[in-house]
Amino acid sequence: MKTFFRLIFFFVITSMNSQNITFTQPAFLQTGDTILIVAPAGIIKQPEAILAAKELFIELGYKVELGAHVFNECHHFAGSDKERLQDMQWALDHPTAKAIWCARGGYGSVRIIDDLDFTKFARHPKWMIGYSDITVFHNKLHNLGFQSLHAPMPINFKQPWPAIEESINLLKETLTNNIPTYHISGNAYNQTGTCSGVLIGGNLTILENMIGTETCFSAKHKILFIEEIGEYKYHIDRLLRAIDRKGYFKECTGLILGDFTDTKKNYPEFGQSIEEIVLTIVSKYNIPVLFDFPAGHEDKNVPLIFGKEIQLSVGKNNSSVKFYH
Repeated sequence: MKTFFRLIFFFVITSMNSQNITFTQPAFLQTGDTILIVAPAGIIKQPEAILAAKELFIELGYKVELGAHVFNECHHFAGSDKERLQDMQWALDHPTAKAIWCARGGYGSVRIIDDLDFTKFARHPKWMIGYSDITVFHNKLHNLGFQSLHAPMPINFKQPWPAIEESINLLKETLTNNIPTYHISGNAYNQTGTCSGVLIGGNLTILENMIGTETCFSAKHKILFIEEIGEYKYHIDRLLRAIDRKGYFKECTGLILGDFTDTKKNYPEFGQSIEEIVLTIVSKYNIPVLFDFPAGHEDKNVPLIFGKEIQLSVGKNNSSVKFYH
């Protein structure tokens, strides 16, 4: 019976996301607001980075609380599934906090997502902040109709500071409703054009892993962002083709490619660049395609608001991403 209702929920959500719906925007932060730090996935190997992030935001005038199990260790994970679930549920249910900041990604969010209850979160929405494995939560919130923030995490608060300072400053600005417009240098592979739509996406592996589940969203009339780390080109090709078969590229109005970090080499060589792999699949759809957007697993990882409408303008020499207010 439980499986039956899960299937009904999935088809309802898929239908809902094919329409133009308005996504609830959590309240932007003000001095004195509370930020919660939780670790729903990988083990924290650099606790000093988490504490540095906490101290910085306290200095900015916020209250910062850590989940009870953030620094726990259970093999690969920051605590057992039960402990990580408890921390995330505590954060979702918190009646006054304004943001849930995931300490790091890695792997593990998918192990707890189906056991979380978002009822109290819906009454008191908060900014979910993170990237990589946190794509699982971005997808879930998108399907529930809430905006979320693809942005740096506490684990990124490391030396040398100048490498991450711009991204952290942009995160601080975005959280207070000073949302930037991004101007991006050209790439000869860019597929030019202008479009608008609600922004959604995240890590490519996670997006593909969510296909056919409650956390698989529709890309219809939306602009899709994707990034990846540590994969072979043949695997990237496989992942892209999987989400193409799902209809993501056919249905979306535009595509933004973030960082593809530490791409592994094939032997023999795969024979195509990342840009060529992408265009081989999506060029037939005649949508704007922007390469080299600075978001993903590099030090420069600028914030993106998922669930918010943007205008994407792509040229060979200059491009821009503008959020509608």
